[in-house]
Amino acid sequence: METETYSGIKTYPMLIDGKTVLSKGAIDVVNPATGQKIGQVPEVDAAAIQSALGAAEKGFKIWSANTPAERKTIILHYADLLEENSERLTDLLIAETGKPRDNAEYDFGMLTTCLRFFVEEFERLDQPVLHDPDGRFLHYMQRQPLGVAVGMLAWNFPMLNIGYKLGPVLASGCSAIIKPSHLTPLASLEAVYLAKEAGVPDGVINVVTSSDHEVTKALLQSDVPSIVTMIGSTRGGLEVMGSSCSSIKRFSVELGGNAPVVVYPDADVRDAAHKVVDLKFANCGQICVSPNRCFVHESVYEEFVRCAKEQAAETKMGPMITDETRQSVLNLVKSAVADGAEILCGGNAMEGAGYFIEPTILGKVRSEMTVAREEVFGPVLSVIPYSDQDDEIALANDTPYGLAAYVFTSNLSKGLRAGRDIQAGSVCVNEPHYSVQLPHGGLKQSGVGKDCSRYSLEEYLTLKRVSVLIGD
Repeated sequence: METETYSGIKTYPMLIDGKTVLSKGAIDVVNPATGQKIGQVPEVDAAAIQSALGAAEKGFKIWSANTPAERKTIILHYADLLEENSERLTDLLIAETGKPRDNAEYDFGMLTTCLRFFVEEFERLDQPVLHDPDGRFLHYMQRQPLGVAVGMLAWNFPMLNIGYKLGPVLASGCSAIIKPSHLTPLASLEAVYLAKEAGVPDGVINVVTSSDHEVTKALLQSDVPSIVTMIGSTRGGLEVMGSSCSSIKRFSVELGGNAPVVVYPDADVRDAAHKVVDLKFANCGQICVSPNRCFVHESVYEEFVRCAKEQAAETKMGPMITDETRQSVLNLVKSAVADGAEILCGGNAMEGAGYFIEPTILGKVRSEMTVAREEVFGPVLSVIPYSDQDDEIALANDTPYGLAAYVFTSNLSKGLRAGRDIQAGSVCVNEPHYSVQLPHGGLKQSGVGKDCSRYSLEEYLTLKRVSVLIGD
């Protein structure tokens, strides 16, 4: 599935209608841990976009006609094939993302976990019978595959992100056109090459690569897709949704976040600090649910900061995805310091190859600072003290985003009240927790729809009422 370019760097073709496809243009893929080119992917053109749309239409007709049992056999075989190639795919994932191995193994493992989970979840879906007041009709609800899905994916967890989409797409009987990020497309392409070997019909999974939104906009403007799904920034989501409104489509988009943490004075402060730091600096802070604004009661502020700094000193991170994103994060830190914030640890780029940055904790941050208003997609944690005179829930909600939030307290009533009143798609009390069984999605400007759980699967299915006359 690979060819050599004139430069000697491997090119990984797109996959359209079960065939590998190249183009005149190419995109370099760089290892952010070294700054070295490791591969190329094609720059999709208009003709290939139309081919992918036609292939997905054909693939949907074939795949949706298969019985759920037939689909299950193929999907489980596909998951097994992926695991047989896990070492090769994980190595490629490490090369294109710079992730530490344990992070990459988790990332890859979520792909196979999602494939297996959604097959099982499909079997648990109900198709209820509805009451007829006169007893003349039998009414029941029928679920059927929705159609073609277009998925625009982020670069931070390539395998997890493709699993979040292919899992429900394949289990429901839909087909897909996937566009992975041009920054991290290699492991995704290698993973979908195996689908044909597993028995997935041609056209069911199509993957195009591009760095040009103006070209891929044709995917969104077409009336072929029934659902557009995305993982990315709020700005990107607005562009995708705006381009898609040429016909009626469903949307499932997981967008930006600015996750608050509330640490109450009765919390286990050391435990809270360690858990917040571990999540904040995981994947070099490049996680949509990463805690950004940490509101700590003034009575335990110093203890929290001390414990957080200790944990940060033990943290080992991979690189930022590009030098540009690293510089953007460093500029946010500089801006915060100029506005009165204090660097408690870190704050610098690391010397040597790659796009590394120190784990950074800021103190004396105020809610109006840019570093607290914007999503910081990098390893910077802002710690903000609050007092009994402050409304900590209002502070947490003071953002246009609403993806995730975290609360630490030993008081059940406080935890339940925060879970009720904080405006976020998920609120975790005393420990961050995510899994494929749990719905994941945002409120406010953090998106619509859900990834994971049965709620995601239902977005790829129609809900139809059927009424049958059974007597007069």
